[in-house]
Amino acid sequence: MDILGVAQQGLQQAQGQFEQTVQRFTQAATTGPSQAPTDSVNLSDAAVSLLSVKDQYQTDLGVAHVADKMQQATLNLLR
Repeated sequence: MDILGVAQQGLQQAQGQFEQTVQRFTQAATTGPSQAPTDSVNLSDAAVSLLSVKDQYQTDLGVAHVADKMQQATLNLLR
């Protein structure tokens, strides 16, 4: 089992979720000049999504940190 690979995959998923949230914001903000602005972004959903991304990043970085510590400990055992 490749722990760093799992952490990297999680970080990539979090990045994808972040990009989708940002894209929803930018699409709502870029209405044409002849169109009246519409409230097509639910701010509470977007906030929850961004908080979820933040938590996912923190968790995956923690996993990567633990994996690094485990690899260091393993290498120290081999010395």
